[in-house]
Amino acid sequence: MRHHHRIGAAFSLGLCLSLACAGPASAQGATVSSPPELARVADRLKPGEWVWAASIAPSGPVLIYVDLSRQRATVYRNGVRIAVSTVSSGKDGHATPTGVFTILQKDATHHSSLYHSAPMPFQQRLTWDGVALHAGGLPGYPESHGCVHLPYGFSQALFGITALGGTVVIAGDAVNHIHTTDASLLVPIDAKGNPMAPDRLGTADYSWTPEKAPAGPLTIIVSKTDQRVVVLRNGIEIGRSVAQINDDDPGSHVVNLTVGPDGKPRWVYVGLPGHDEDAGRVLDEATMNRLKLPRGFYDAIVAMLRPGSTILITASSVGDDGRGQKLTILDSVSPKL
Repeated sequence: MRHHHRIGAAFSLGLCLSLACAGPASAQGATVSSPPELARVADRLKPGEWVWAASIAPSGPVLIYVDLSRQRATVYRNGVRIAVSTVSSGKDGHATPTGVFTILQKDATHHSSLYHSAPMPFQQRLTWDGVALHAGGLPGYPESHGCVHLPYGFSQALFGITALGGTVVIAGDAVNHIHTTDASLLVPIDAKGNPMAPDRLGTADYSWTPEKAPAGPLTIIVSKTDQRVVVLRNGIEIGRSVAQINDDDPGSHVVNLTVGPDGKPRWVYVGLPGHDEDAGRVLDEATMNRLKLPRGFYDAIVAMLRPGSTILITASSVGDDGRGQKLTILDSVSPKL
């Protein structure tokens, strides 16, 4: 049975909190209505707590960023941060995989087929071998069998705004508490969740196989270390290219294709943890010109872009041919998306 309790103002902000209970997933959630309030509450979250500010961006594509190092999940809508929650990821021996995932399945009343039919409320599946977002235990440290546990109320609210094919980025290191690793953003897996080798370029400038995933959301990963761009659709690699990336920033950034106030699409930075200054900043032409791609590859990507498309810019590797060779780009174009 599910119980809901209302409790009075507990934060110094004087916010009204609600307590939502469902078995092991008890948690306190604060509802706020402005970015400054969201930031203040998010900075003070304790294990099991969360904050929700859906009114800041009432519509648009949703992106979820899970930071294993900080045990936090951040939700962005139309490129704007609207919610933050504490999480519990996989414990030692059952580490939550890092990478770029899409929501494969949603089931509000799911029960585990692996762990004695354990309840997994508001499950959002990320891999077919059992990794998902769902309500679960929140002791303040990693303790799951690989899933990302969320507070019950937060999990319920999140379930209500996501769609199949939505993008989920999981990065960081829950054990060593570092914010990036050599392979923190791209771990190729097949439809059953099994690791698979990345596509190889060989001597070609790029590969393009859109038939591997005929539909779904587009994610473009720009690796400054490898000087490579990888394109995923519905979580499956459909393209890989050499690139010229003139950017020595070691940090990771996410840019989301959103719909502007004028109804036109525009690329907007997502304010990832540690890069709050990015939030809401429009991708300018000078930054676009730091990336050059083969024209055929660029044209193919542009033809597929839709609101909700995501670019991840990172120093992490995307695992190319391993030989460290640099290929010369003979035909390149500065993206003007």
